[in-house]
Amino acid sequence: MHRHCVSAMMTGIAAAAVLSAAVPAGAEQKSCDWPTFRGDRPQTGYYTCDVPERPQLLWTHEAGSAVESTAAVVDDAVYVGTDAGAVLACSLEDGGVKWRHETEGSVRAAPGVRDGRVFVGDLQGTFYALDAADGSLAWKHETGGKVISSANFAGETVLVGSYDSNLYCFRRADGELAWKYGTNAPVHCSPAVASGTAIIGGCDGWLRGIDTGSGEQVAKVEIGANMGASPAAVGETVYLQTFNGKMMRADLRGGELIWSMEPGDTGEVYSSSPAVHRGNVVFGGGDGRIRCIDAGDGSQKWSFRTGDEVDSSPVIASGRAWVGSGDGKLYALDLQSGEVDWQFPAGAGITASPAFGGGKLVIGSTDGAIYCFGGE
Repeated sequence: MHRHCVSAMMTGIAAAAVLSAAVPAGAEQKSCDWPTFRGDRPQTGYYTCDVPERPQLLWTHEAGSAVESTAAVVDDAVYVGTDAGAVLACSLEDGGVKWRHETEGSVRAAPGVRDGRVFVGDLQGTFYALDAADGSLAWKHETGGKVISSANFAGETVLVGSYDSNLYCFRRADGELAWKYGTNAPVHCSPAVASGTAIIGGCDGWLRGIDTGSGEQVAKVEIGANMGASPAAVGETVYLQTFNGKMMRADLRGGELIWSMEPGDTGEVYSSSPAVHRGNVVFGGGDGRIRCIDAGDGSQKWSFRTGDEVDSSPVIASGRAWVGSGDGKLYALDLQSGEVDWQFPAGAGITASPAFGGGKLVIGSTDGAIYCFGGE
């Protein structure tokens, strides 16, 4: 999927722009739900509610095909896509299927849930708005390329990227196109939304800030490499990772990189999105490593090696970094030391990312199993 990103590198000087006041990490979460790919609109990957110290497997649902889509967890329901081409709604309580909506292509994006609707795209390039109660189609829009980007929200609109090189903004109520912004290459990442700005990094070597009301570009930073991972925003500061593994902190206001760190091995593709909380930035790597970086100066605090690539995006919750690996294990690593505090052997590779809701953890695997963990 992301390995087919076409580079269209640009040159020039990054433009500066003044954005609004900072949005603290986790400020968007008003409940213990997980309504979007990274949990909140700035995409910090931080879960504000407590999770069990020693999670127990509560239920498993066999979806029948690989689950690379990260789940959304809202109220008592789990919403997730499958490679077979479907969106499922399952009970958070016992994993029973509430409804199933067949799509035109595989669904690898994470659903976004807002105001009683589920928004998600597929690899055929169709973006859907489904009724959260019964899965019926409210509206859909055909883009010109596959949609791996997950949905995010701004005001009364929903935003999503496409491999046709556009960032789309639709009115949630009726699917009317509010605007679209054209980049120079596919938009693989999910847009972060902070301070009225949609933040995307694409396959054209730029990190961009787009005004969510007008669709006009208000800032950009040259990052010098393709990017498929989704950015995480803390006010005007953005953390990101490129395909070749460069981990970066960018100042969107000033239009410049604050720091950039490279892994030792750049032979693999890096597509894991960072999690940010209280000075810690946690990255997953194509080299199989999970790294915790100091948000201030970019120095490495610790590194943990798994048995395979880490395409899953970590989540910070209850003092631990939770993340899956291609080695078939789900890990909870102590955020201070990087030591394994808990793990679960799924048996098949995990490329989806953890999703939390109601104190429970939900994640899918490449053999089609969807797992739900909970406990005291």
